[in-house]
Amino acid sequence: MPAAEQITDSLIRENISRAVGDVFRTMLGREPVLTPVANKDIEQMGLAQSPLAGNSRPHVVGTVGFIGDINGLIYLYLDLGFARHCPCQLLGMTETELNDAGDEVMNDAIGELTNMTVGSFKNGLCDAGYPCKLTIPSILHGSNFTIEPISSVTRHIYYFDSSGHRIIADVLMKQDE
Repeated sequence: MPAAEQITDSLIRENISRAVGDVFRTMLGREPVLTPVANKDIEQMGLAQSPLAGNSRPHVVGTVGFIGDINGLIYLYLDLGFARHCPCQLLGMTETELNDAGDEVMNDAIGELTNMTVGSFKNGLCDAGYPCKLTIPSILHGSNFTIEPISSVTRHIYYFDSSGHRIIADVLMKQDE
């Protein structure tokens, strides 16, 4: 096995940008664009502890973890309107059909988009010399909530614009010691 690359901010940003771009482009026909907000700007804006600070709109958040030589979680935050659009686009459903089907269909769609995104990110880590495996997806619905990592975790938050909808990728990582 080749020596592992150092996990840098650049490696994380490139992998999450590629993963979000590839999945949303392929599955939804969307071209998410990484917005130029650096982690230091996020900390200055007070968002380091909550990507949704000051945003009381309902959101759906998909999360999938990865474990191995590097461990972590990635949360994908989507506003409820965009989250409801995803299964309609993926499955060719109308809003009425989605309403009749209930949240389970939306949860499955967001879980699958998150799983594919984190899987692509994980493959980049494996290629860099950090083998790891995925955990199962989970979904969170709500507004006015925060997800706070423990102090030993490194956090990277990336904002994407997708045709006027925001996708937030919240990457929490800890290297195996």
